[in-house]
Amino acid sequence: MKEPKQSVSGFETYFATAGAGTKIISFQKNDIIYSQGEPSESMFYIRKGRVKLNVISDQGKEAIVAIMEAGQFFGEGCLNGETARVATTVSLGDSVITSITKHAMREALKNEPHLADLFVTYLITRASRVEADLIDQLFNSSERRLARLLLLLAHFGKEGSPQPIDVEVSQETLAEMIGTTRSRVSFFMNKFRKLGFISYNGKIHVHNSLLTAVLHEKPALRTDDSVAIP
Repeated sequence: MKEPKQSVSGFETYFATAGAGTKIISFQKNDIIYSQGEPSESMFYIRKGRVKLNVISDQGKEAIVAIMEAGQFFGEGCLNGETARVATTVSLGDSVITSITKHAMREALKNEPHLADLFVTYLITRASRVEADLIDQLFNSSERRLARLLLLLAHFGKEGSPQPIDVEVSQETLAEMIGTTRSRVSFFMNKFRKLGFISYNGKIHVHNSLLTAVLHEKPALRTDDSVAIP
């Protein structure tokens, strides 16, 4: 569960102020940052807040593929020849984001070795997370996938204390992210609450007991997805 250490302050050194090829933009809840299919000419660094990435298939099916947070980048595919956005990004609450043109980022990576090192480390960490997410989707039950997602959103495994999930993450959103139905998420959330894994007080608080259950594969997280939940 623990991710490699990430130096957010290192990125802040470069992206805390606007400069050539960069600008700082504030967004409110549900503001669209960019839409799927739009030209891809810049990337973004989240200084504050969280951002949801949605993808819509040719058949019109929609999926939430990630929730990004402060200290993370999105839209970096433009550096690798991506000409059109592959997802729609939406601010989950008030957020402050630095926009960086692909030319400015390429120049910065070329001229700033420390930034290049930080960015390579970030990309490796991101690739490892994507691989872990794929394994989780393929081999774990929807209940266990939900438990892992809640732990990630609460920052378990990172430096500092776990945090309450302080943005509105609906059960529909959680269901889309783990590939199940809202009714199953509702059932599992109530189950986690009764077992003392989480609590509600305006925000979702995730307790250490949920991490223990995931790490040690407690029976509570061995639900067979084929069993109908009332």
